Amino acid sequence: MRTVSANDRGTVRLARAFAAFLCALALLPAGSGAHADVASGSRLSAGPGRECATPSIDQYQQWLATGEGTTVPATGSLLVPEGDRYAAKVELLNDEWHVIVVWLGNQFEAQADLSGSSGFWLTYSATDDLYVQLRPASHWSGGDKWLTPVPSTGGKLERRFFSFAPDNWTWLPELGEPSYSFASALSEARGLVFVGKTPNTLDFRGLEVDGYQPPCL
Repeated sequence: MRTVSANDRGTVRLARAFAAFLCALALLPAGSGAHADVASGSRLSAGPGRECATPSIDQYQQWLATGEGTTVPATGSLLVPEGDRYAAKVELLNDEWHVIVVWLGNQFEAQADLSGSSGFWLTYSATDDLYVQLRPASHWSGGDKWLTPVPSTGGKLERRFFSFAPDNWTWLPELGEPSYSFASALSEARGLVFVGKTPNTLDFRGLEVDGYQPPCL
């Protein structure tokens, strides 16, 4: 009988470990690296469980034109098919205030506590600057809300991060000063509301809020 040396046993163990690594590598999905092409707006598929049975963008089902300001579409859902996913598209017309709403809990009555969230990622294109308001459940109506600028992308799809750091949020004298704190808005967030006063072509492809995932309805 041949005696197996310690070196031989080490070689066998190494070969087996390498073979197991190759098998595991073969089972990984193509393009599984953490990569996003900001220039073209493409990104990894959200994968199973990340979209709802009805049209949604990252499980957000309610992207709505409110009828405030002249828009196309004038009211209702902005969601349209885009390849194997959905996009929220709207045109803002005329020099007047326009209001576009995203309900964070997919229904008006819902709210989310975002006190522990660092902010949100938005994948979008815009031909002009606009703002996004964080509207709380207790102070939903009116323009006197905390907001942060959403820069124009020149019509190109980009993915940008918007921090919930209080210093990044302000208000506009034209719309009024909020009567509540930004911290309270975070604790009872009902929706993100995009507002703009100039003609604009908007295309939303992604919305990811740190630490929060909306329920599908």
